Amino acid sequence: MSTFKIAEAARLLGVSDDTVRRWVDGGTLPTTGSSPIEIPGEALAARAVELASGPHDPGDVLSSARNRFVGIVTKVQVDGVMAQVDIQAGPHRVVSLMSAEAVRELGLEVGALAVAVVKATSVIVETKKD
Repeated sequence: MSTFKIAEAARLLGVSDDTVRRWVDGGTLPTTGSSPIEIPGEALAARAVELASGPHDPGDVLSSARNRFVGIVTKVQVDGVMAQVDIQAGPHRVVSLMSAEAVRELGLEVGALAVAVVKATSVIVETKKD
């Protein structure tokens, strides 16, 4: 069973150590009972899924893509016919390269709400070596 210390849990969830401590104290996150405090990996995974459910996806479209990151546009850099758009979706920064025309048509500007949709045929997963 994987366990995580408070600082590790906070980093993985994108919150402060104090927030994790409040969740532990309030019973939102269970611990293993060990000292220093450790959080079971399964409980941390469940909390991560809960946190990922917000914010509300403003789209009313149907899509086969399941990887949707709702966030706020933090950067729009247009250079000729191409553009780079950065979206901060919780702790995740998603960068999209698109046409400058698409940026204009979508009304993308810093501070705008946007959804980054990722559709890929392969995903690489890494873990830490013991």
